[in-house]
Amino acid sequence: MPIAAIEKPEAEPASAAESPALKLAAPARRRKPGDAAKTAKAGRTGTGKAGKAMARSRWNGLPYVLFFVVWEAFSRLNEQLALFNPLFLPAPTTLLSDGWDLAKTGVIVDSLVSSSVRIALGFAFGAFFAVLLAVLLSKFQRLERWFAPVLTLVSPIPALALLPLFIIWFGIGEFPKVLLIAWTTFVPVLANTLDGFKSVPSTLIRSALSLGASERQVFARVMIPSAVPNLLIGAHISLGLSFSALIVAEMMGADSGLGYIIVDARNYFKITNMFVAIILIGIEYSLFSALLKLLERRVLAWRKGGMSDAIEK
Repeated sequence: MPIAAIEKPEAEPASAAESPALKLAAPARRRKPGDAAKTAKAGRTGTGKAGKAMARSRWNGLPYVLFFVVWEAFSRLNEQLALFNPLFLPAPTTLLSDGWDLAKTGVIVDSLVSSSVRIALGFAFGAFFAVLLAVLLSKFQRLERWFAPVLTLVSPIPALALLPLFIIWFGIGEFPKVLLIAWTTFVPVLANTLDGFKSVPSTLIRSALSLGASERQVFARVMIPSAVPNLLIGAHISLGLSFSALIVAEMMGADSGLGYIIVDARNYFKITNMFVAIILIGIEYSLFSALLKLLERRVLAWRKGGMSDAIEK
């Protein structure tokens, strides 16, 4: 039989359900009458993402409670067994009573205000100049070649080594304390922000330029948003270092502040006052860290990632 005589069977036309183009245009699944009620119930019972986040936030304070409960139990046990001098580790309830007596004198409020103002000013100045220099170094590579060796030389110098020099230069007023905190903030923010600028994918820059964006628009719309996460990482690192610099500065030359309370308590062997100041330092740092995390959530609301976003339950 001639090959031409063999007729191929005509292919059946693809149904509407099998057509890829029509699959993309297929309407969404129609909601059932009970879906709205289930969604409302999930919101009330906390089974949705917002509800789960609220449920987790309710347990955020539990570690703090457990920490102080264990501390209280161990201190009371030490008072009974005399494992070491009970004065060296007073119970939290004792600290609360002595701290209230100290607060009545106004020392705690004055010290909290002084320390908060110093850390806020120093952190703000250090972060501002770090971001400004990072922008300049990212735009002018020749400037970076000159500054990079100098920054590598001076960045490892600890704040404690610079404080005596700052006191000799500027006295024992507020300026050397703020300057020391600013210096401690400056280096990590600068390094992380500069790394953020360098880590911007080149494909994003080329795509923006091919769409007609100017260099200024590329920098403002592409590079800065891409560098913000690294900037905030440097800010988190700097915050802890800044508190260390703050306490060291207040210990060596201040008449107010949480570091001053610790030095005064050491001179008069007031162990409870030392612990009160140490706990207040932790609380103050926690508040500043919470504010920084709140800023991060607002600025980086667009960012999603991690296991929680990869797996939907």
